[in-house]
Amino acid sequence: MKSIDLTRVNLPDFRKRLLNWHSENQRRLPWRETSNPYFIWVSEVMLQQTQVVKVLEYYRKFIKTFPDIRRLAAADLQDVLKVWEKMGYYARARNLHKAARMIVEELDGEIPSEFERFRKLPGVGEYIAAAVMSIAFNKSYAVVDGNVKRVLSRIFLMEAPVNGSGSGKIYRERADFLLDKEHPGMFNQAMMELGATICKPQNPLCDQCPVSNYCAANRESRQQDFPLRKPARKIPEYHISVGVVHKNGQILITRRKNEGLLGGLWEFPGGKVRPGETAREACLREIREEVGLSVDIIDYLIEVKHAYTHFKIVMDVYRCQYLTGEVKLNGPQDYRWISLEEIERYPFPMANHKFIPRLMEIAENKLGQ
Repeated sequence: MKSIDLTRVNLPDFRKRLLNWHSENQRRLPWRETSNPYFIWVSEVMLQQTQVVKVLEYYRKFIKTFPDIRRLAAADLQDVLKVWEKMGYYARARNLHKAARMIVEELDGEIPSEFERFRKLPGVGEYIAAAVMSIAFNKSYAVVDGNVKRVLSRIFLMEAPVNGSGSGKIYRERADFLLDKEHPGMFNQAMMELGATICKPQNPLCDQCPVSNYCAANRESRQQDFPLRKPARKIPEYHISVGVVHKNGQILITRRKNEGLLGGLWEFPGGKVRPGETAREACLREIREEVGLSVDIIDYLIEVKHAYTHFKIVMDVYRCQYLTGEVKLNGPQDYRWISLEEIERYPFPMANHKFIPRLMEIAENKLGQ
């Protein structure tokens, strides 16, 4: 498969065309109007696996609540998770909070300007480190995200699958080759912007692309063939049963351990339905095993479907009445008996937010009777 050889073309022209296009066409985003490494870091963490439109809402709220690294470090993790709530991928928030505390305690609040030192912080991978180093500190590190990979794959007709385990190094080498060493931060943002707005996965706007004459896929009309991708594995689906336990006008919530999926968030007791077990039976068993309570099921509340990155769940939710027992935790880190009015104080996973409004509706209907 023959691709265009950029070593034979005018790289300064490629860079100039891209930077000029970006200067005139870039979206006006708040993190592009600052060189503050903290603001840039927060935005890049949020932009991982989250669309810009959604990040805009959360970024403003986060920066308003935690306007600097010291304020973030001093905050309780629960407050950080609450601000992050519904954006997903909560490990990003936990790692950002942990890294902020390390910077304040060990580096006197100064964000490292050296790639390797910054790279060692919790949650900082190659992408985050390259983005912050180039955009905030003008260091020559190429950023390679999904948008950039798509641009590179089409320019070079790259055969390496974008989701292949050994492809990262190949794409970084190509990105490093193109990188404008004098303006690395602006160039990186231009490459990402090109992928996001012009070099789209479907129906790319090649007639509006400033570097289309350097693109082998455009020249050969093979844009839809790239990037190559390994077939995705079938995503497993799990059947979950959850119980909302009522006692004296309050409900029971539990907090997950800080590590792992949804770490630190609050939820209602429950778990996987075992083979040969009904959802009702699983609900009673999980509550007994997880919090040591005996309950009776009042009624079936709702079915919730939710997709995570690597699996899906179908959740049956029941309202339950407390009968006997004292809370003894087996798995969760903490628990609270709260009123429904207090539920807004606590960060919950998105799957729980899909049925919390139904709980509120039932409570309001009872008050209106």
